[in-house]
Order: sequence, then structure tokens, then C-alpha cells
Amino acid sequence: MTAWPGDFSGPWPFEANQAGAQTVRPRANADAFSQPAANLTFQQELDFKVGNGLFRRVWVSAPSSTIASDGLGPLFNARSCQRCHLKDGRGHPPEGPGDNAVSMFLRVSIPVDLETAKAEIENYIAGTHPTAPDPVYGGQLQDFSLPGIPAEYRLSVEYEEIEVPLSGGEVATLRRPTYRAADLGYGPLHPDAMLSPRVAPQMIGMGLLEAIPAEDILAWADPDDADGDGISGNPQIVWSRALDRPMLGRFGWKAGQATILDQTASAFAGDIGISNPVYPEPWGDCTEAQTACRDAIHGGDAEQGGFEIDAEAMELVAFYSRTLGVPARRDVDDPQVLRGRRVFYDTGCASCHRPSYVTHRLKGDDPASFQLIWPYTDLLLHDMGEGLADHRPEGRADGREWRTPPLWGIGMTRTVSGHTYFLHDGRARSLLEAILWHGGEARAARDAVVAMPPEDRAALVKFLESL
Repeated sequence: MTAWPGDFSGPWPFEANQAGAQTVRPRANADAFSQPAANLTFQQELDFKVGNGLFRRVWVSAPSSTIASDGLGPLFNARSCQRCHLKDGRGHPPEGPGDNAVSMFLRVSIPVDLETAKAEIENYIAGTHPTAPDPVYGGQLQDFSLPGIPAEYRLSVEYEEIEVPLSGGEVATLRRPTYRAADLGYGPLHPDAMLSPRVAPQMIGMGLLEAIPAEDILAWADPDDADGDGISGNPQIVWSRALDRPMLGRFGWKAGQATILDQTASAFAGDIGISNPVYPEPWGDCTEAQTACRDAIHGGDAEQGGFEIDAEAMELVAFYSRTLGVPARRDVDDPQVLRGRRVFYDTGCASCHRPSYVTHRLKGDDPASFQLIWPYTDLLLHDMGEGLADHRPEGRADGREWRTPPLWGIGMTRTVSGHTYFLHDGRARSLLEAILWHGGEARAARDAVVAMPPEDRAALVKFLESL
């Protein structure tokens, strides 16, 4: 079922249903990514709606009369999950001097000596590039805070325009960003601090990605490029705090989280400052150096097990994240789309953007069980070249490596999010710009796109827009 078809003359069986039985009708409005998977039971759809309410909940500072909603911060990037993942779509960088960075932040860490890491870092995993949080600012920079407590910084970004000549006399313009942590609220960063910009990714299809058998992902890995094709995908291995064991990383721009529950718990703690059973600290990402933050009133309540969000509520948010439906593909029989699909395969894009999988046979009535899906990702780490490098390692990923992002739904970005900003920091303003930023292992495919006839290049973009 997942073998590459040899006939490119027409649509392939089932490819329009990108998420198998979870595929939903492609709405022509901003709610296109916010629909429940099509195969949920009545009870599951109810859980989805409750989880959606919690995902949209606007958190407030403690103490509050609404104890189920207090505990915000004291430092935070957003007041709700929905504020970053607006309409469950992509975030974006600041679009001008008056725009904030509510759906984007800077991760920060400092290098650690390998022998020190092995001795002192709990659950150290072999092959990991050891790092530690900034001793003052923690693991990410928060640009909002409660009254009386300084925010950590303001995100500043400047762009340099770069022209790229294309075949047929066409020219593309890329923008190279430079990021700066301005207006630091707690003094300078550590001299060895490494910063990495991240925009909020789209949310659809996550439960299906979680349900792909690990052996199917690992079978695609080729860390030593044994087949000589220039592609050497590496698996990310991380410690799952939710399950208390090492696991294959699947989520995040560098696959730094193993499960949706890990991702959910980490976001509550780091982005909103909400304590939970996986990250129980009531002050979120505040460090010991940020005494006002640590000493502030927090919102842990006995009714919630002493946390600001309890295990049941957090699992409902995770269930919502698992079961967002993926819109069906559009225009699968369009001649230009069919031509673009052939270009996608012939150019080598599918070497990293692996087209299809069959998910695990799961217990009970799990909606992700045994589905043929078309996410177009291998979920592995790849060297994407110096142009996209953040020079900040994360787990087994070095400063040039990124997880291959899934492509399903990418053609509906403008419909859902109102923009077409792509890549980990939103620097690309179009799908073509995103392709032209590819380097490293993807350099040969990128150069082929530059050199191909303009008609093939347009067809490739048209194919991507159909996903």
C-alpha cells in the first residue's frame, strides 16, 4: 500500500484522503484545520469539543475566583494555546514595528561539556549534544509577564534581501533574518547562549503521526548514507517525561518531543506558565535568578491535584490535538498537479518527504488505528545546510539539522492563517521561497528546482498547493 506507484498519469488510489478515515471535507474558510476527525465516535467528539474549549481557554493570574483558569505565568508567551496556534494553523514572525511575536519565540540554551553531561544530566541519552538552559533566562524567552514582574525580552528581527536567479529569466527574492533578544529584563544572556527562533506549527494530523510504527520510521533512516544518494536521515531519541523512558522523537521543529502529551505538557509549562503533572513547577520556566517570578502567587489548587491544570484536563487537550481532521486534497486530477507530482518525485523531494504510511493497529476504538495516510514526511533529522542553521543543538539534532515537516494541509495555509510564511522561523513568504532555502542534504533537489523549466517549477508549486 505504501510502495511508490509507477504510473503518474492519473490520481492514485486513496491519495485524496490524506488522513485515511480521519480525512475531512476541505472548507474554504479559516475553520478548515479545526474540524474533528471524520471517524470519531459520539463520545470522542464530545471529548474533542471539551478539549477544544480548554485549548481556547484564556488563562488569568492567580488568585482568581475562577480557580480552573488561574495560574498564568508569571512569565509567558501567550495566554492560551489558541493564541499561538490560531485556528490550529501556523504562527508567523512579527510583521512590522507594531506587531508582537505572540506565535513565535526564541529557544535558548548553553553548551555543556560532554563528560559533565554524562555525570550530571538526568536521563542522558548517548549521541545527544548536551546543553543546559540559560542560568538566568531558562529554556525559552518569554516576552509577556504579569504586573510587577519584568518580561524577559522583546523579539527583534531584521531582514536582508537576497536575489536568486532562476531558469527562464525568472528571479526569486529571499529574506535572510537576523534575530536579536532586545530589551532584556534580567541583564545580559550567558556569553555562550545559543538562540533559535520557532514559530508555532500547524496542528492537524498529529495523532496519526504518533501512530506510525517506530520501525517504519527507523527503516527509512540512513545515517551513514549507505545507499550513496546524499540523504542521511537520523532518528531523534529523546526522554519522554510523560512516559518516563527514551523514545523516538516525532514532534517539534527538531523532533524534541516524543508524544503529543509531552508536547502538550511542555507547551503549558513553557509557553503559558501552567503547572501540570509532567511539569509540576508552579512558576513555569522561571529560574532561581528570577526571584520575583518564583515568589509570586501561583494557581495550584487541591481540586486539581495541586496543579494549575490537572491530568484529566491536559489529556483532553492532548486528545483534541490528536484528533484534528486533515482536509482532503484538492484538484488531484488537475493536469498541472499531476505534472507537479511527477516533478516532486523525479527531483528527489520524496526522499525526505516520505509520502505514505499505514498506522499501527491500536487497541479499542482509537481513531488513528490502521489508516493509510499521506503526510509527506519521514519524521527524521536532516542537515539542511548553513542557510537554515540555527547553530543550536537539541537532543541528537545538531545546529544544522531539522525534522522533515509534514506537508499535508500546506496548500491551505493562507485560507487558515491568512499568510504564507513557512519554515521554522517563517522567513519564507511562499512555497517556492521555502524550497529555495533548502541546502545540505536537500541541495541537489533545490538546485534542480532552480534549473528546471519554469513550467515544471510552477507545476511543482501547484502540486504542493493541492496537499
